[in-house]
Amino acid sequence: MNQKNCTMVTEFILLGLSDILELRVFIFLLFLLIYGVTVLGNLGMIAVIQVSSQLHTLMYFFLSHFSFVDFCYSTAVVPKMLDNILNKDKASSFVGCTVQFYLFCTCVVTEVTLLAVMAYDRFLTIWNPLLYMVIMSQKLHVQLVSGCYLCGTVCSLMHLCLAVEIPSYRSNVINHYFCDLPPLLSLACSDVSMNELLLFIVATVSEIGTIVIIFTSYLFIFITILRMHSAEGWYKAFSTCASHLTVIVVFHGTILFIYCWPSSGKSLDKEKVAAVFYTVVIPMLNPLIYIA
Repeated sequence: MNQKNCTMVTEFILLGLSDILELRVFIFLLFLLIYGVTVLGNLGMIAVIQVSSQLHTLMYFFLSHFSFVDFCYSTAVVPKMLDNILNKDKASSFVGCTVQFYLFCTCVVTEVTLLAVMAYDRFLTIWNPLLYMVIMSQKLHVQLVSGCYLCGTVCSLMHLCLAVEIPSYRSNVINHYFCDLPPLLSLACSDVSMNELLLFIVATVSEIGTIVIIFTSYLFIFITILRMHSAEGWYKAFSTCASHLTVIVVFHGTILFIYCWPSSGKSLDKEKVAAVFYTVVIPMLNPLIYIA
């Protein structure tokens, strides 16, 4: 690589999703509407759970934290994206870019582990309600949620510590709508094989681990459902599981595509489109799905 074209970077330019003015206006209005629904849906769900004494159960304890994480990682990305869509100045400082990535990564890893914990919680609830009350105490719920937040914090810190050590970049223009790690690494002049290896290992291990927990939990859930004698119970349980699994498939599918697939086989434009699903669309859909 030609080191003459490499310089230290103090700010990055985010290209966004489109340069066409008419399309930019449409995208801005659409994403503003989606973000509004996301904020109202997730914060509204948290408020309802806190206010209603009937919802002060262990299951809704997980759900309130899930909504909080959805709100946080959507807020870490969408407001800045909306600002960049309409403004000519699309610059983001180096510190601002790394902070956005850190917050985003923390929330995504936390949500991935929360999905697995919630699947296990549902399994215990359906499989053996009496045993559930013995195993899943309030203290254990707090420990499980704290563990999810800890996983997110530790994983994002490892990536952040390696990213800030990159000395120079061949360009400060990021072909994305937020400061994500893969497009940032693609601009580095130095060897970032360790960064890419860490990203692949952390993403793959967390994905495999959580998917195994989710798959095993739902396997036993389906076995328990098949033993039910009520057709109404079958329909209600299957419809609830289908909604939850839809979120899991879309969310984990995009994560696997972006972070667990070799970068040489993808284009950044495809990554941007895939990222829209879990940064913009999924946080809006989750409250609607879990309320149903």
